[in-house]
Amino acid sequence: MDIASEQVAVHGDGAELQGHLARPTAPGPWPGVVVIHEILGLNDNIREVTDRFAAEGFVALAVDLFSGRNRALCMARFMAGLLLDSLHHQGIRDLRAALDWLSARGDVEAERLGAVGFCLGGSFAIAWAAGDPRLKVTAPFYAQNPRPFTAVARMCPVVGSYPGNDFTAGMGRRLDRALEEAGVAHDIKVYPAARHSFFNDRNPGRYDAAASEDAWQRTLAYFERHLRGAPG
Repeated sequence: MDIASEQVAVHGDGAELQGHLARPTAPGPWPGVVVIHEILGLNDNIREVTDRFAAEGFVALAVDLFSGRNRALCMARFMAGLLLDSLHHQGIRDLRAALDWLSARGDVEAERLGAVGFCLGGSFAIAWAAGDPRLKVTAPFYAQNPRPFTAVARMCPVVGSYPGNDFTAGMGRRLDRALEEAGVAHDIKVYPAARHSFFNDRNPGRYDAAASEDAWQRTLAYFERHLRGAPG
């Protein structure tokens, strides 16, 4: 599918967030997806992931959560948020603002919204989905679980991908069990031979082509089912 992309600015929690928007060129409206970056910020890898979603028929937005801020201080706040207040910290407020901006677009179906995140962004994707009913599906990659963990019982459908050679593998398995007990639709998979950041093809030391392709197809299948297949 042909796509168009552009740089955008989104007003976040006290800062103007620089972003990358990608969309199909064909007339919409289309489901919307927020792509959440790793600790490296909004880089070429995340822009490419955003473009890949657009090529599959989504309007996709990635914002740089470090925009206009001291990166070290921002990271400290994010880490404290993950440990102390996963559901309401600055990163989550910024993502809510990004979703406000995305869902207000005329080419986006406001009832068909999802999120995908990697590492730090994956942790945000889980916590955010536990507290924002606008999200209909979320896809965490090598993510930490939120605090309080009981919040996962309120989540939308989840398709999660975890590397076996990483501390997040145990978190993925725990999330799998909790979602099963809570009756939340989910597809959690641990790739035994994969390492952290296995989805990033710009990191040759960690990229795992087979795990990456399988995770991508599982993610797309879940987004197709729970966004395009969901009632408008």
